[in-house]
Amino acid sequence: MRSKAGVLLFAAMVCGLIIGLATMGIAQEESLLRINFHWPSRLDPAVGLEFNASSAYVNLYDALVYPVPDGVILHAAESYEVSKDNLTYIFKLHKGIKFHSGNEMTAEDVKFSMDRLLEIGEGFSYLYLGKVDHTEVIDKYTVSFTLNVSFGPFLSSLIRLYILEKASVMANLKDGPYGSFGDYGKEFLLTHDAGSGAYMLKEMGPGEYVLMEKFAGYWGEILPNAPDLVKFVREPSAVTVKTMMARRELEITTPWLAKETYQDMAKIPGVEVVSWSNGFTEYEMWNTKKPPTDDIHFRKALNWMLDWEQVLTGIYPGWTQAAGPIAHNLPGFKEGLFQYYQDMDKAREELQKSKYADQLEGLKVTLGANSLVPRMEQFALMLQANAAEFGIDVEIIKMPWGKMVEVVGSIETNPNGMHINVAPHYPEAGSMLAAKYHSNSAGTWEQSEYLLSDEIDALIDDALATIDQDERFRKYGLLQEVLVELAPSMFIVELLEEHAYQAAYVDWSALLDNPSTIMGYNYDCRYIEVYPDRIP
Repeated sequence: MRSKAGVLLFAAMVCGLIIGLATMGIAQEESLLRINFHWPSRLDPAVGLEFNASSAYVNLYDALVYPVPDGVILHAAESYEVSKDNLTYIFKLHKGIKFHSGNEMTAEDVKFSMDRLLEIGEGFSYLYLGKVDHTEVIDKYTVSFTLNVSFGPFLSSLIRLYILEKASVMANLKDGPYGSFGDYGKEFLLTHDAGSGAYMLKEMGPGEYVLMEKFAGYWGEILPNAPDLVKFVREPSAVTVKTMMARRELEITTPWLAKETYQDMAKIPGVEVVSWSNGFTEYEMWNTKKPPTDDIHFRKALNWMLDWEQVLTGIYPGWTQAAGPIAHNLPGFKEGLFQYYQDMDKAREELQKSKYADQLEGLKVTLGANSLVPRMEQFALMLQANAAEFGIDVEIIKMPWGKMVEVVGSIETNPNGMHINVAPHYPEAGSMLAAKYHSNSAGTWEQSEYLLSDEIDALIDDALATIDQDERFRKYGLLQEVLVELAPSMFIVELLEEHAYQAAYVDWSALLDNPSTIMGYNYDCRYIEVYPDRIP
């Protein structure tokens, strides 16, 4: 697997905190790890795919494979084989894997999980829609997936097929649109889990927190001092986060705070600030179907007019300007792509080529920015000032994350620009290219560009269908060149993920010694150890 060493804790302590634990029903001798996240947290693996949801799935569910720095390793599957035509994948499960109900995982559960994901058509389903023809149970512990097209990174993508217990879901169906499957358990999985992961859901505070407890029957590796309880907490204000860290009421912060906030928390005894390049890329996603960002020359002009130097030194100090849509540490990244810099003359030239050349004075561009992430508003303000030099009015619309997820759902409600970062869902460039630009994911928070291009879809499909990795990576490179020229997004920076955490009593080193580029997997709490007796 990879080197482990762990991280975290929390048990009872500190005056008012003891009262808080008691009211939560947490025994004082239990160690507790609390992590800040944006909301919403959608616990159904066929529905959610955002940062906090992915982090929850990693703890509540198992997948057939598990990501490591150079690819994936087997996890719930003990072996696999691939047919000569690369269209059939057969997996044998480990025997004795128990769901949280106590029932054993079988091939029927794997089939149910894939069938359900494809039928619901949300979340990570875009990875398999149009690719997986059918799933078949061969025997109790053997399952096969038959593809209708070759899919080079299929094995890697299975880190996102989280396996649910069929019996648990089927016992909790409500009326719904899926025929004999009713609502397919969607209402039940709003507040329950049906997994076999190292942690199981204990309590759900809708819109506020998710509380998970260690599963005593877990079959896999788990470090000795992994926390008894894990609580994902809705992110409060920056001031409150600092107070919580100082009072040891929070173990790991969100990565979305201002640089100054992390600097303040680094002064708290026992608290350390860590950062790493996590494979995410931060974008200004242009709505390519809404005027005036429907015009390629207008989009290019926005790139040329931005004061990139000030953005990189003032808003993202120490971060790297993104060289296209893929982070440099993701396999399949294309070296040597063109990068924009500020050039007002070139911006003016592009504006004159656009169909809005005679309408610039008072032309409005709307930008959505997460109200809880200061740098996103700072970026919008910078672009606003730069655009004003051409008479273009940039309106900044601040909104919480849940609202951003909602408004990108249609071209009409989606602003001209949405400032969002996206992570790979499996360890290859194809993951990002499909999520960001294939029509299957248009209208999700990962693709508010609404590119809807048959040509781009065909290029992505062709690359993903290529079995030979070198050739597949070559095709990824060509795609990146095309996308840079098309400018459907402003490729801002490669994300430097930053957290403050309670290093005095939390050991996160098993993961941070070699952090994952796959969203959610740095919060696999089996590998975070907590030592309550070390609390300052």
